[in-house]
Amino acid sequence: MAKCLAPSPPRATHGNMIATEQAESQRLRITEIFHSIQGESTYAGRRCYFVRLTGCNLRCTWCDSVYTFTGGGWMTFDEIFAKLATFPACDLVEVTGGEPLLQPRVNAFMQACLDRGFEVLLETSGSLDIAPVPAAVRKIYDLKPPGSGEVQSNRWENLPLLQPYDEIKVVLAHRADYEWARKQVIDRGLIGRHPILFSPVFGQVTPLELATWILEDGLDVRMQIQMHKLIWDPSARGV
Repeated sequence: MAKCLAPSPPRATHGNMIATEQAESQRLRITEIFHSIQGESTYAGRRCYFVRLTGCNLRCTWCDSVYTFTGGGWMTFDEIFAKLATFPACDLVEVTGGEPLLQPRVNAFMQACLDRGFEVLLETSGSLDIAPVPAAVRKIYDLKPPGSGEVQSNRWENLPLLQPYDEIKVVLAHRADYEWARKQVIDRGLIGRHPILFSPVFGQVTPLELATWILEDGLDVRMQIQMHKLIWDPSARGV
């Protein structure tokens, strides 16, 4: 008797190979997607979609998103946009992490957001090359002071690549961090070129302390606090 053979898998064709490659090129590893009130930057107070990517190359001492270092799940661009469509309509989206630029496909995703009419913000640690980021994306660019434990990770050659509308943020753990940040923004001529955001580490520097330092020095920077940690529990996720 002839043996029954299992059906052969369908042959790969040029068309489905291209489709597979395209799907692979249009996906990101995502930790969470949510709709909330923007808590930081000059956009604070606005409704915003947040797309939080998985993975980070830094280990800042005060990090409040350690849960992004591992895990997450793969989503295609279409799946991400479908998730965003489940929330009330909003024209502002922030791509954050972790460090989003660890996933090179994020640049294509941000361009896709722009093509759909979104205003796009990118939160980045300042440790990776920002040259591939679409020019219309507004970068919230970190400088890492000594108290972060990552001062050596600052990629200073990125600074000339920033657009005037990009924002520079420094998170300050103590007075020494403030003095370091003050010197950097003055010596590098950053004040007046970009919005400069000084932010206290939640629970380590009080808003009153930071406000007092800025006022005493007459420093033309913008002080910010993490608004979302005042609205919701400071440890809450997805807000």
